[in-house]
This record gives sequence, structure tokens and C-alpha cells, in this order.
Amino acid sequence: MLTPNLLAYVRCSLPEPPARILEVGAGQGELAGELRAAGWEVTAIDPSEKSGPGVERIPLLEARGSFDAAVAVVSLHHVDPLEESCARLATLIGPGGRLVIDELDVARYDDRAVDWWIAQRHTLGPVDHDLDRDRILGMLREHIHPLAIVCAALEPYFELGEPVPGPYLHRWELRPSLEAVEVGLIAEGLLPAVGARLIATRRGS
Repeated sequence: MLTPNLLAYVRCSLPEPPARILEVGAGQGELAGELRAAGWEVTAIDPSEKSGPGVERIPLLEARGSFDAAVAVVSLHHVDPLEESCARLATLIGPGGRLVIDELDVARYDDRAVDWWIAQRHTLGPVDHDLDRDRILGMLREHIHPLAIVCAALEPYFELGEPVPGPYLHRWELRPSLEAVEVGLIAEGLLPAVGARLIATRRGS
């Protein structure tokens, strides 16, 4: 889900257009479209057959080219094989180039986060699968790379900024209007901040 907050974060973190940008895990191509319209030269990739127009259906390992920066929005936690893919990503970005990361941190998910998400999901109407807290937590922990593991795979090639926790749950099959509610609950200590953003800089000279 592309929100104004996410778009603002990405735009202010990238070099000025018309820099060459690689988007990893572009999905339906909404972010790539916005960046292209603003003047960036964007190559968007995603291995899914359901990816949108303007997105090359290839995994990161098969990406080619030379880029001034890259963007990965909730995609690195799915990349497999992770270490080899991060090494490939490093070959695509020139020294000093930025990798702009927006992620979720599965290690921060707990019962409060999943219970709140389930409650909000039910308000949107009937769902076609069982929303069981333990099943959801198990699925997340089994199929998603923790943020620490992603960072460890990037660290040999990138200087990593400190991850900044923030809201994410409203973007997962919910609605953008819940962002303020989620932020408020995080501020009160009633929800964990399961999102994370950081900027990594390609090592080298």
C-alpha cells in the first residue's frame, strides 16, 4: 500500500532526478509510477507473476544495470536466497549510492499487534480465511526474514543507518486512515512499532 507518508520518505531519501533508481519488489508498480512521473529513471523488478505493468518479472539475482540508488519497500524480508541476493544488489549500486529501505520487523510482532490487526481487519467485512493470532504469528516467523538477518546480509556491502521504528500494521490489508490511530497507540505504549526504516550507503570510494 502506497501512502503519502511512504512516498514522502522515499522521495526525500533519493538523489535528485533524473537519477537512475532500482526498485526491488515493486509489486503493482505504484511507487515506480510516481517516481517516474517526478523525473526519476526507474527500473522496477519483482519475481511475482502478479506484478503490475512497467515491472520486470525477474528476481533480484537476475537484475542487470548500474544505478545511483535503490529502493526496497517491504520486499527484502521475502528475498531468497537472501545473502546471494544482497551481494548481487551491491554490484548494481555504485559506491556511495543509497539503498532506501522500508520494512517490517517480525521480531517486534507480539499478541497486541496481531490482536489489533485482526480486530481492524474484521471491521472491513467478512474474510475468506481464519484470522487466528497464533497461526498468523507462526506464519510471519516462519516465512519472513527478521530485520536483523536482513541487515546482517547487507552489512558487508553497505554502511547501515540506525533503523527507525514506526507504524506498519495499517498498511497490511487495512486502510491508510488507520495510520494516525496506530501511531497514537504506539505513543501510548499500547502497540509495538513493527515498521522500520533505514538508509544504507554502498561501501567503497
